[in-house]
Amino acid sequence: MLDCRPKQLGAAGSWCAALPKDDSAALVLFSGGQDSTTCLAVALNKYPRVETIGFDYGQRHRVELDQRENIRRSLAERFPAWRGRLGNDHLVPIGGLAPISATAMTAPIEITTSETGLPNTFVPGRNLLFLTFAAAFAYRLGIKRIIAGMCESDFSGYPDCRDDTIKAMQIALNLGMDARFVLDTPLMWLDKAATWSLAEALGGPPFIELIIEETHTCYLGERTVRHDWGYGCGTCPACGLRAAGWRIFREGRKQNAKPLVS
Repeated sequence: MLDCRPKQLGAAGSWCAALPKDDSAALVLFSGGQDSTTCLAVALNKYPRVETIGFDYGQRHRVELDQRENIRRSLAERFPAWRGRLGNDHLVPIGGLAPISATAMTAPIEITTSETGLPNTFVPGRNLLFLTFAAAFAYRLGIKRIIAGMCESDFSGYPDCRDDTIKAMQIALNLGMDARFVLDTPLMWLDKAATWSLAEALGGPPFIELIIEETHTCYLGERTVRHDWGYGCGTCPACGLRAAGWRIFREGRKQNAKPLVS
């Protein structure tokens, strides 16, 4: 039976040493959101072994971490072709990020636009840290392919989601670790409607249903209100992007007269 429980990473942990070194494997940055879950499906379609890694950085919407286990379990139960490829899950605590960031993503403050034009949900350095930790762990596992859900086609303007940033990070990580990592961002040039379409192409209506019911996007951590696109407050920037993408995707499906989960 697949153990979907995350393994807390720390100084100890001999369990990791037994993992095989496999260049055909992939490590997916997996938050429990729509985008990272779609990226996980991309990886499961391509690689014989897929490990997942998440980060507990004191996020206000920490409920996303709780959803990760539910999503992995549902994937294993409902998609037999992916079950044997889904490897271990790993959770990395980054406790120092929230105290130094003071953003609406890590503190109970109103979501606004800052003087720089960025929403105050931007956590400086967050994705840079995520990729650095992921690469360090991938180095330990012998994994070269690191898959992440950054996107600059339909996003909140975060500079650490841009393609130039990811390319620069790949160079820096490879130089700093004398490695040949490939940072793969399959959603980089997709808007949210296209991300919904990609999910459907990967796993059909059952995967769309899983994304709606199990993934979490809302910055406020709201999971008591269910919309047709999933759970969330419906007003934060993350909910807005997800809902708008769903509406465009749904209209496209109606025009093609194909069945769609509601």
